[in-house]
Amino acid sequence: MSANSLRTLLRKLEPLFTLPFDLPTSATVNQSFLPFSYLLNSCHSLAALKRLHVLALTTGYLANLQVCTKFVSLACSLSSTMDYARKLFDEMPQRDVFAWNTVIRGYSNLGPCQEAIILYKDMHLQGFVPDNYTFPFVLRSCSVQSALREGREVHCNIIKHGFESDVFVQSCLITLYAQSGETLDSELVFDQMRVRNIVSWTAMIAGYVQNGIPEKGLGHFLKMVNSGTLPNAITLVSVLPACARLESLDMGMLIHGYSIKLGVEKDVSLVNALIAFYGKCGLVDVARSLFDQMKEHSLVSWNTIIAAYEQNDAGSATINLFQRMLNEGVEFDYITLVTVISACARLGALGTGKWVHELVKSKCLECNVAITNALIDMYAKCGSIELARDVFDRLPYRSVVSWTSIIGACASHGHGKDALEFFSRMKEEGIQPNSFTFTAVLTACRHSGLVEEGRNHFESMTTEYSIMPGVEQCACMVDLLGRAGQLLEAYEFVENMPIEPDADVWGALLGACKIHGNLELAESVADRLLDLNPQTVPFYILMKNIYAEAGRWEEVARLKFLLEEVEAEKIPGKSSVEINQRIHTFLSGSRISNFSTVPLREHGVQLKHKQAAF
Repeated sequence: MSANSLRTLLRKLEPLFTLPFDLPTSATVNQSFLPFSYLLNSCHSLAALKRLHVLALTTGYLANLQVCTKFVSLACSLSSTMDYARKLFDEMPQRDVFAWNTVIRGYSNLGPCQEAIILYKDMHLQGFVPDNYTFPFVLRSCSVQSALREGREVHCNIIKHGFESDVFVQSCLITLYAQSGETLDSELVFDQMRVRNIVSWTAMIAGYVQNGIPEKGLGHFLKMVNSGTLPNAITLVSVLPACARLESLDMGMLIHGYSIKLGVEKDVSLVNALIAFYGKCGLVDVARSLFDQMKEHSLVSWNTIIAAYEQNDAGSATINLFQRMLNEGVEFDYITLVTVISACARLGALGTGKWVHELVKSKCLECNVAITNALIDMYAKCGSIELARDVFDRLPYRSVVSWTSIIGACASHGHGKDALEFFSRMKEEGIQPNSFTFTAVLTACRHSGLVEEGRNHFESMTTEYSIMPGVEQCACMVDLLGRAGQLLEAYEFVENMPIEPDADVWGALLGACKIHGNLELAESVADRLLDLNPQTVPFYILMKNIYAEAGRWEEVARLKFLLEEVEAEKIPGKSSVEINQRIHTFLSGSRISNFSTVPLREHGVQLKHKQAAF
């Protein structure tokens, strides 16, 4: 609203401003609210709202509770922060529940959400009774803050005030408990609901998927459809990750078709979810087709398609897409950079990785934990352990992930003693290791032949940290013992494992049998492997090589015939080399390189300009 249009409107409404404010009747109060309400409803900018605020101060309209509340509501919707709205709220001469709800809702939407929880408590202390509109905003804030204890207190008040059957309140409770990992509590609230709407169904489905129970999420989606409740785009976005985790391509495609039937297939969030789904299922071409059909690409869209290529080991395409994103002027974020750095790590593209590192510096993201951990991993996989250590040493704060990354980097380069030294420093700084940390530590021990140290660290998982060893840690121990020639101990270790050994565990023992030429034990291990999966092609090949080294040519011929029976083909090896910031990919046995170009050198001037813009 411009100053001229405001003055014109005020002249038209001037007679109405003469209404007395001291009359006690509600009719007069409502009448005096009407002209200013008209002005406020015409307000579409924060600057115009502030001019109206001055007018309200000079005319006395701020004595009207409805006018004050409307000011607070508009301040919440027209501003990106709650500063101005909070100032207006604090200056209100009187308040009602609606006014409290307005400012609590503002903090719930704009943040910080902690303030919504504090205001809810202040509301109680000042004698105001919350209603069914108050609780959803407070519960949402508790969910964002992961404030489970405060959320449970709110739940008690919900029951106390008789709103436990309100469908919107119940839906928010489901979300609160699900985001806090308390799926059983979510189920309890959901099962007690007399009426379930699309919000409650979606909250329960999303809760299961987010907490790693995709089969239940998919099951509830089918129950929802069977109950006659039509899903919306948000529901489909919530259930698609379940299909990806369960590798249920058919179900995901059915949901894709269902979205077309519902007419929501153009929803941007849904298209992004479909791109992610097809990418995780290995159908990158389908994912790319969906991306190319989008009229506009958001940052999330770019991140999703770039991640789809990276997950499918298409590192060159990942970097090419990132370059296209830069050329189109799209601002990247830390998620983009983590994905591109991971692609560089897969390719061993040190030069490109350094270039991305420079972009990290230009964006002042060097302290981002996810990026620095990715950089440590990238430099280690590219063979530059010194650069990996340099990134680690510059970290202002080191999380368990940071420590695990540098331990793993040293382990992969055979620097076992350095890895164990980092592990000792980590414990001295009071950082609790997790299962991934122990995998890195045990890998360091097995690559450096540190048998006794490996035994001690494996035992400390349960005795000191109450971490139950998983198959990864057990496979490391079997490989450690096997490489050291202690095959019998390794076999007994597998037989006494607290969990069922998988193909990786038995495969580590079979590899040790080949190293030390123990044919008898190798045959016993191979039988176990075939029981697990008769189509385990790499172990057929390994066993064939063991028989060949032992001179058992009849067995070699038999296994060769079996390999032909299962129509197995060895996947050709692949190597990548970076020359002048171009990545060339070679397949085993080929003379001509199949390469994807990453023309960083050709775009050097352009990239310098872009870096300056960052």
